[in-house]
Amino acid sequence: MFTPGDRPEMMRKAPTAGADVIVFDLEDAVAPDAKAEARQEVREVLADPDFAPDCEVCVRVNPTGIAADDDLRGLLGNGEEARDAAETLDAVMLPKTGTAGDAETLADLLAERDAEVPILALVETAAGILAAEDIAAVPEVDALVFGAEDLAADIGATRTDEGTEVLHAREHVVLAASAAGVDAIDTVYTDIEDIGGLREETEFAVELGYDGKMAIHPAQVSPINESFTPDPERVEWAERVLEAKAQADAEGRGVFRVDGEMIDAPLIAQAERVVEYAEAAAER
Repeated sequence: MFTPGDRPEMMRKAPTAGADVIVFDLEDAVAPDAKAEARQEVREVLADPDFAPDCEVCVRVNPTGIAADDDLRGLLGNGEEARDAAETLDAVMLPKTGTAGDAETLADLLAERDAEVPILALVETAAGILAAEDIAAVPEVDALVFGAEDLAADIGATRTDEGTEVLHAREHVVLAASAAGVDAIDTVYTDIEDIGGLREETEFAVELGYDGKMAIHPAQVSPINESFTPDPERVEWAERVLEAKAQADAEGRGVFRVDGEMIDAPLIAQAERVVEYAEAAAER
């Protein structure tokens, strides 16, 4: 869930929303003339010993280059406060990731400051989508994040409720992430009052294979979490499949049935994914 980096009261409250990851935003949510102030606000929150969230904390820096370097210098520069901030930081999100080199540059900047945290690469341009496989293969990249709004603007597409204009790119991100063994995080849903639409889009993201979805408002967190939580009946099926697999392995059998259905490797993989989602939901 995103929180503006120049709103300390919102940043301190963000962990109560129930998101797995909170993102303090230094990019789009902060006006150009407020960037320096926002860096200081984020650093103070991260360094505060009373700020002890039970979720991961990420900062979205500005695109690679001087701006990203300024962000990291402001957050993780010299001094005890900066060291304390670095200890709280779990990941950095890189917007407008267009090449593998962008992610590698950010990784180098982080390493220079002894903050070798994972990078969440936000692919939201035509170049980024086309380079998604190479970006996902960068060792420091932990997830590909799909940005539909900026992509539509970049290619001159008109955003629609159906989303067909970005569907190919949306699917491509999942494929690239899966091939590299990293997570795929789906785009934001911009209408914060349309919870029904959010649920529908999130459920479609689950069907596509996404591992999570970005939120821009606390009210969006619960519907997203619920959509990624498997139904109890689905969890029971998955547990039966994995139990039957364990028994088949013990007996040296490669083929087995569950509820009259022949189970093969793809169904086993589905069952493992369902159980993984269920366990993650139980930990929230």
